[in-house]
Amino acid sequence: MTGSSSAPCEALPVWYGKRARDLPWRRTRDPYAVWVSEIMLQQTQVSTVIPHYIRWLETFPDLHALSRAPEDAVLKAWQGLGYYRRARWLHMAARRIMEQHHGMFPTSLDEIQALPGIGRSTAGAIASICFEIPAPVLDGNVRRVLHRWTGKDAMADRELWRLAQAYIDNSDDPGTWNQAMMELGATVCTPKAPKCDACPVHGHCASAGRRDLSEKERGRRKRTRPIDLHWRVHLHLDPNRGLWLVKRPDQGIWSGLWSPPITEMEPTARAQPDHVHLLTHRRLHLYASLEADPPEQQVEGAWVHTTVRHALPTGIVQLLRRRRLLDADGQRIHATGASS
Repeated sequence: MTGSSSAPCEALPVWYGKRARDLPWRRTRDPYAVWVSEIMLQQTQVSTVIPHYIRWLETFPDLHALSRAPEDAVLKAWQGLGYYRRARWLHMAARRIMEQHHGMFPTSLDEIQALPGIGRSTAGAIASICFEIPAPVLDGNVRRVLHRWTGKDAMADRELWRLAQAYIDNSDDPGTWNQAMMELGATVCTPKAPKCDACPVHGHCASAGRRDLSEKERGRRKRTRPIDLHWRVHLHLDPNRGLWLVKRPDQGIWSGLWSPPITEMEPTARAQPDHVHLLTHRRLHLYASLEADPPEQQVEGAWVHTTVRHALPTGIVQLLRRRRLLDADGQRIHATGASS
């Protein structure tokens, strides 16, 4: 870092006050609402999160509402965001807060971090924004900013946390500081083509105006090829009862969600998938199979005309739409209209 170490702590919050995006979770310091936003934003773009966040708070406006909700309702409200374990963590944590904290969101950093699904960085965001605790955030955006400020391509987590803590200790408003750091990384100090000329602290950055070798080298790394899975999706349709859905096992891909029955299959050159769905480390080739025989009803299942109460994986929703079995809103089942 070049120049005075206090200079960023003065310039960055001023820039944030003028340039920050108007996002719904920035209009509140309610720890419940901030917590929901932080969990939703993990591995998900802001533009995707905004409508889900608004609908979530309409459905579960507070901890009490979330804690009382059945898991199926929670997963349904989360549908479309992926990584459903995040929704389960929210649900579990809400119930724990009701049981162990008398329905009041904990106010200490240690107690916040002890909740399911909350790591050190998420706890720091909630604690600083809602309770003015000087606890740093170290998400991907902040890591990148710190790497560039110091000009170091490689820094151990311990060093990054120490540096992040030093900066927030020197700030007047911990919550604003953390949000400003995240905003800087998201909008100016971006992974590709950082806008150094628009950065409020470029004069104190060791990497300003230089080619980012660390990012270039990361781009050269060989990406792990996803594992291909081929699944037959058994579509049992009845004009009077709708579509047969079963609940997925508690472990594995799409755990706990609802789907038509699925069996693994061997790929053949003649069979083309109806839909290919990409997960982080898996590529699912889905083959729709219209079934004349009745479904096996040995597992938990239901005939449905609407999916309003059932959370379906995004891949299944897309498959059903391709076969014209699901309306544009993703809720109404058309059990008589399957077409290729």
